[in-house]
Amino acid sequence: MTTVGEALITLLEAHGVDTVFGIPGVHTVELYRGLARSKIRHVTPRHEQGAGFMADGYARAGGRPGVAFVITGPGLTNTITAMGQARADSVPMLVISGVNATDTLGKGLGFLHELPDQRGMMEKVALFSQRITEAEELPGALARAFAVFSSSRPGPVHIEIPTDVMVKSAEGLAPVLGNAAPPAPAATAIVEAAKLIKASRRSLILAGGGAKKADAALRRFAETLGAPVVETANARGLLHRHPLSVPASPSLKAVRALMTDADLVIAAGTEFGPTDYDGYGDGGFVLPPNLIRIDIGADQLARRPVTVGIQADCVEALGALLTELGPAHVAAKDGEARAAAGRAAALAEMKPDYVAQVRAVEVIRDALPGAIIVGDSTQPIYAANLYYDHDRPSGWFNAATGFGALGYGPPAAIGAALAVPEAPVVCLTGDGGFQFTLPELGAALDAGAPVIFVVWNNRGYREIETSMLDVGVEPVGVSPAPPDFCKLAEAYGMEAERLTGVGGLAEALKRARAARKPRVIEITID
Repeated sequence: MTTVGEALITLLEAHGVDTVFGIPGVHTVELYRGLARSKIRHVTPRHEQGAGFMADGYARAGGRPGVAFVITGPGLTNTITAMGQARADSVPMLVISGVNATDTLGKGLGFLHELPDQRGMMEKVALFSQRITEAEELPGALARAFAVFSSSRPGPVHIEIPTDVMVKSAEGLAPVLGNAAPPAPAATAIVEAAKLIKASRRSLILAGGGAKKADAALRRFAETLGAPVVETANARGLLHRHPLSVPASPSLKAVRALMTDADLVIAAGTEFGPTDYDGYGDGGFVLPPNLIRIDIGADQLARRPVTVGIQADCVEALGALLTELGPAHVAAKDGEARAAAGRAAALAEMKPDYVAQVRAVEVIRDALPGAIIVGDSTQPIYAANLYYDHDRPSGWFNAATGFGALGYGPPAAIGAALAVPEAPVVCLTGDGGFQFTLPELGAALDAGAPVIFVVWNNRGYREIETSMLDVGVEPVGVSPAPPDFCKLAEAYGMEAERLTGVGGLAEALKRARAARKPRVIEITID
């Protein structure tokens, strides 16, 4: 007999899943019955939060949904933080959990891992949460999840299977496969937007994470308009070193000045979140009055006033606009000069220590061309989110914007390394954040994920300490003592080296990459 647990693995394979991240437990044993015989790789983190973060990094780097298997109760609650990060950053993540037997649910009988209403809790953070009560429901539930991932603004989805349902017969279940796609851009919206573009003389493009798959289309569009392109943190890597690129945060006054000077702003795949547009909390960001907005989600388009809203994938919308504009459209001649002035002013606005930290990130980029840099909340990540030009789309992401979960970087980097094994992967983390998920070093070794863990060790939560001092609060709780990271790495059987400052970082990175194994590089900062 084929059980529901076995059928789940077969159905996931049919949807193209090749990796799952999870920690088995007594409530998910049946889900593992068919795993050993499948082509799906199982990766075991050291904590369920790590499973979620690995699935997140896998999805962002590889462009395919990340999948996590977790037990009911604490396994699932441990994963909620990662789901919150995925929800904030629109990352496709499928979390499949167990739940106690159907006839016990909601009765408060005290069963192991019992929650009062597990699915009700998950509905608050997931795009949707569905309980499987009969085998026949499973193909449709999975089809619904993958349709959401491919046709609308993605995020985390939760499917739970009671322990008594896992063992039911599921003979003959066939996958429900579809070709769900985002809505095509409305012709009326494209025509209206094109009229605004033709009338504009100083247009500006804002690119967010929703545009990160649109590098070629965005490049053509920007060149056709002669418009500078401002990239939020999640869009970095688009238009690398292009003369129209402005890889700087809209929280900077220089970028806001570019927006104010523009007579038309075209926003592609950005939600205008405060962590991107008002990172200093000064309230200085003002929504452009003449705004064309492209977003895959109707809910996003409805949240802020727009002149023209286009609900579509960025690639399709930009392509439709180019077709409507036609080859005769004349690009503005001053776009490159405006972009260059914006870049120079943005960099000049930053504090010297932040500029130095950006230079450290550039050392990583230049030492390992085409690397994926996965960040945690640490000083050089904050600095580079303000201004930094990465060299590959989807190759720069971190948890320092949006939800802002500490400890994200190490497990997410492992997921990224497994999704894109040919690329160098660097985790840039602080000594404080690294301690949140430090045991995932073991998971990297187990999985053979050659992540280079670069630890920016300034002995504490320096950004929080600075924030306290800035508002006259005596710093408390911001100096947790770091361990000897090199010795810890060696305890896992992993090579490590310590640098004083960033001198020698490029050579250390090249040595680590040549080894093709997980490695730790600790940088001690005065």
